[in-house]
Parts: sequence; C-alpha cells; structure tokens
Amino acid sequence: MDDFFGQGPDNDDDGGTVPPSGSGVSGPAAGRPAGRTQPRGPLAVRMRPRTLDEVVGQQHLLGQGSPLRQLAAGAGADSAGPAGPTSLILWGPPGTGKTTLAHVIAKGPGRKFVELSAITAGVKDVRRVMDEALTARDLYKTTTVLFLDEIHRFNKAQQDALLPGVENRWVVLVAATTENPSFSVVSPLLSRSLLLTLRPLTDADIEGLIQRAVADSRGLNGKVKLSDEALAHLVRLSGGDARRALTALEAAAGVAFGDADDAAEGPVSVELPHTERALDVAAVRYDRAGDQHYDVASAFIKSIRGSDVDAALHYLARMLEAGEDPRFIARRIVISAAEDVGMADPTALQTAVAAAQAVQLIGMPEGRIVLAEAVVHLATAPKSNAAYMGINKATADVRAGLGNGIPAHLRDAHYPGSKQLGHGQGYKYAHDAPHAVATQQYPPDDLVGRDYYVPTANGAERDISTRLERLRKIIRGG
Repeated sequence: MDDFFGQGPDNDDDGGTVPPSGSGVSGPAAGRPAGRTQPRGPLAVRMRPRTLDEVVGQQHLLGQGSPLRQLAAGAGADSAGPAGPTSLILWGPPGTGKTTLAHVIAKGPGRKFVELSAITAGVKDVRRVMDEALTARDLYKTTTVLFLDEIHRFNKAQQDALLPGVENRWVVLVAATTENPSFSVVSPLLSRSLLLTLRPLTDADIEGLIQRAVADSRGLNGKVKLSDEALAHLVRLSGGDARRALTALEAAAGVAFGDADDAAEGPVSVELPHTERALDVAAVRYDRAGDQHYDVASAFIKSIRGSDVDAALHYLARMLEAGEDPRFIARRIVISAAEDVGMADPTALQTAVAAAQAVQLIGMPEGRIVLAEAVVHLATAPKSNAAYMGINKATADVRAGLGNGIPAHLRDAHYPGSKQLGHGQGYKYAHDAPHAVATQQYPPDDLVGRDYYVPTANGAERDISTRLERLRKIIRGG
C-alpha cells in the first residue's frame, strides 16, 4: 500500500521533509515498512488553503468585492490611495483561520511574506522588517505582507514601532489576536487598520474540512476512510479549531495505519477506537439532538432534586464533555432552583441566575467552574417544591373557571367615575395596620380560604411556615 498521507502536488506551505511532530506518526509508523515515503510536514500545514475559495467558514468576510478578496487579489497594490493595500487586524478564537488568511493574502502578485511572533519579536525586529519593506517597495516594487501573531502581547512601544510602516504603506500588516483589539491594540494602530472579526467554525465546517483532508491529494489522498463515529468524535474534540481537527485526524490515521494489515488492499478504515487511542480521550455517547440529550439532562435534574451532588456533577461533566451548549445547562439549573429548591433556600435562585449570566460573560472552558458551583449549591440545599405546586394549583383553578371578579375595595379607584362604582371603598391600607397586616378580603368570593402555598418544614420554610400561619389568621380574621 502506498503512503497513506499521499504526496500530491508541491505546496508552498509544506514543511519540507520533516515528519509531523506530535502527530502519532513520527518515524516509520507501527506496522509500516521503514522504506515508505514519509509525509512532508504536518497535515494542518499541507492542507492550508491556497486561495480564499478553499477557506472554511468566515463566509461573512469572503463575499465578492470584500476587502479580503481585494487584498488577496492584489488590487491597488502599487497605489497609495484608498485602493492601496490595507492593513488588517484579525480577531477571533484559535484555529479559525487567521494565519491562513495571512498566507493567502501573501500569495497575491508582487508580495513578500514576513512573519513575526509577538512572543519573541522586539522593537528592533519590527524596525528591521520596516526598513527591508521600504527597500523592497522602492527598488523591486514588492509589497511586504507582515503577519504579526498575537499582537496583544506587544506593549505600547512595540506597537508604536509599527505605525510608520502601516501609515506610509511600507507593509501590509496582518495582525492576529484572540483578545479584543479595543483593549489590547493602541488606538493609532487600530484606526489605521481594518478590524475583521472571525467567527468560531461550526461543526459542519469542521466536518467538511476533515472530509476534504481525507480525500485531497495534499492530505491523506483517499488512503483512509473514516467511520461516522470516528468523524463525529473528531468534530466534537476539535472545539471549532481547524488546526486541532486536522492534527487529531492525522494522529488517528497514524494509529489506524499502524494496526492495518500490510497485505490488505484499499483504504485503511479509521474507527472510533483509533481516535480514542490517538487522542487519549474516550468518546462520550451523547446525541445533542436525540435521546441522550434528554436522558442525560433528565438524570442531571433528578440528581439535583434527589440531593446527590456527586451524580449531578457527573452528568454535568458528561454534558459538557459531549459539547452540550452550556447555556442550555444554565437554563435547566435556573428552573431547578425555583422548582426543586424554592423557598427552602431562596438564595439558590440567585446563585443559578448569576451562574447563567456568568456563563454568558466568560464562556467555556471556565464556565464549567461556575456551573459546578451552582450545581453543588442546589444539590446540597434543602428542597421544597411548595412554590411550584402552589402556582400549579392556582393555575388549575383559573382554568376551571374559578376566581370570578375582584372585590370592589381592591379595584382601581384612580379614574373619574370609579367611586360611583364603589371602587376602593372600604379598602384598608396595610401600612396603617399593626405589623403592616390588615384584616381584609383579597381573593375573589369563590376562592376565600383557598390555600395554594403550603410550605414544608425544610430549610428556610420552617420559619416561613410559622409566619404564614400568623399572616393568614390576621388577614382572614380567624
């Protein structure tokens, strides 16, 4: 069997002849004869798009006539006017294509690509690039594309060193950051650049990318085939990161190829166990749109209701590891706080709502800590569904047609003619009564004496029960 990685046409982004590092296929793979050709560079590098049409996702930035397309095509590269090369700041999560876009832009006509990392580069490196870019522009009519990764790590002085080159268009700066540029990039540089926001890749984007890498001559060249379960596992573990997805695919293919019979014909099958072994992460059997979604969520809520904090944390982890939307989990926690804990611990609802807001604010993976705190609070809190049962009983009476009318003394008496109708007459202002509780009829005539809320003896409701008994006795004149 030929090399399962395939060689295909030359690619400017190939990593030479060095085997992929950390891919599970360094040196002769297990079961592979040592004489077989080694893959040229990591799969993620070999599959890097050569044109904007090959870019996965970010379609909101890639429409016809968009600044990215104009820049990649080299429109106005020699002009100093509005059509001239525009510097970009690409803001988005890891693995969404920031480096890829920089490479595609650099492939435009009359371009030279220079890459710096804000982690290792200093002001001296920036100034050297600017000097070389000015020379290349004036002597060779070549535009330098400077890709600066993690620009948020540059301090103010380092970012200021970029300004002359950007303002005078000596370079096309393509700066990448995972942090909000409004807080991490100096205003003069931000105002001279076009800010483009990259969105996380969807599961469909990642799935398409993996399938392309399996078939493409630059990738695995059709030498492997993925089972549906293995594909789903790779997509889930990628977390919307294209680079992570391709690295995981390469590792899983290496394991499968090592297990394959050398005499077997046809593509090697990559199954779920291969992905689990390659990535050392067990697949979570969980279908976000099927029975598992509802079954695990049900078990999660019932564990909280049953005060089993350990089981509740297990199901929380299970949902999060399976890629469940943390906002869905947060909503279920808020409902549980009101339905199952209720007035036995009124602070549980406060914790649940705060957790839901915090998850929206900070996202994952840190959001799991907030959700865990809320789960622990609810699971260990005293339980009462009295408020939940109370509203259910009140709703049942309303649907049965009970509760006719409103006592005249409670009706609105603020509009002309209301007094002639008897509205408000005899109403007792509660704050004028002892303890701000007056003897007075509040419900409709047919619901007098009906008790909807029946507090338990659990937690804070022990005190509520005693107080409620006194309140009802005063109000009802008992």
